[in-house]
Amino acid sequence: MSSPLRVTVWNENVHETNDHPRGIRGYYPDGMHGAIAAGLAEHLPDARIRTAVLSDPEHGLTDDVLADTDVLTWWGHAAHGDVADEVVDRVQRHVLGGMGLLVLHSGHFSKVFKRLLGTTCSLAWRNDGEREVVWTVDPAHPIAEGVPNPFVIERQEMYGEPFDVAPPDELVFVSWFAGGEVFRSGATWRRGKGRVFYFSPGDESYPVYHHPDVRRVLANGVRWAARPELVREPLGVTNPARRWAG
Repeated sequence: MSSPLRVTVWNENVHETNDHPRGIRGYYPDGMHGAIAAGLAEHLPDARIRTAVLSDPEHGLTDDVLADTDVLTWWGHAAHGDVADEVVDRVQRHVLGGMGLLVLHSGHFSKVFKRLLGTTCSLAWRNDGEREVVWTVDPAHPIAEGVPNPFVIERQEMYGEPFDVAPPDELVFVSWFAGGEVFRSGATWRRGKGRVFYFSPGDESYPVYHHPDVRRVLANGVRWAARPELVREPLGVTNPARRWAG
């Protein structure tokens, strides 16, 4: 890649600024976006990484910012409805044009993920701080490179099936929880020219974004989703001239 990878880490940043019963500020003094950005920087030292939050003007996701972004990571939970529809439209357009998108944990219920997948994206959940074992089911996939199989997260919110998403193009990780549930915790889709990766580990109540294997997965996901060589515009209807007789 001839030019630096450009990454925008987006977080609604609501839990960090409100009183939260599980002490999120102790785990994430710089916000979850700060921890995610720091983890990416560990594995992508030449990348240009910026952060943006819901309270920024236009949520920090102007056309100029998105045009200067190869991959956008998205974390949301408490304020999905507060994301402006025009920003959702804008993000969708840039994904269809070739920008990569990583949707993290409770971002499964974000407007943009539901829009891109065309389903409710609902799932089963229980937040008892259970043990999660993350199994790689596609070890040849670039997102799984260098990731132990399995790796363990000692305390995490349980996400379980059924997970109402469009059938993934690729299933990379499946998780098992101490309560017996399983979940498709790492999956990919292609939308237009863009690549989308959903990865579930990362609840605000636990220090999951400091976990070294989670950080490696996110960095691998960014590399996989980046397509900086593309001309960034959505596919459209064309009326080409005939190229041969017959």
